[in-house]
Amino acid sequence: MSIFSIPLLFAPPSGGDGSGSGSSFVTLITFGLVFLIFYFLIIRPQSKRQKETKNMLANLQKGNKVVTIGGIRGVIQSLKEDTVMLKISGDVVVEFSRSAISNVVNGSSKSVKPSAKGSGTAPSQK
Repeated sequence: MSIFSIPLLFAPPSGGDGSGSGSSFVTLITFGLVFLIFYFLIIRPQSKRQKETKNMLANLQKGNKVVTIGGIRGVIQSLKEDTVMLKISGDVVVEFSRSAISNVVNGSSKSVKPSAKGSGTAPSQK
């Protein structure tokens, strides 16, 4: 079966038989199905990820090990309303925006945020 044998994708032959309302009904159903596919494949997962990221940023605490969007790992030393102070190593403390935090990492370097597909952190090689 080829794609050319699917009758819903083609317009009906033009004629004066008054079947214009039937073709508009099929077109509306087709657009509705396309919208549903886009919703479940693109819109819904994206809004779910945004909600998880917002919750993760709201629940940051002093002492959490985090990774920034630039790949810098550190421990949170202090939190302000929109900034985070990270201790990177020794006496090095850097201030970042909260939105620069990519995810919270536990001791085994696995991401706490489960929706981070493809952006997982690799274990450090020593």
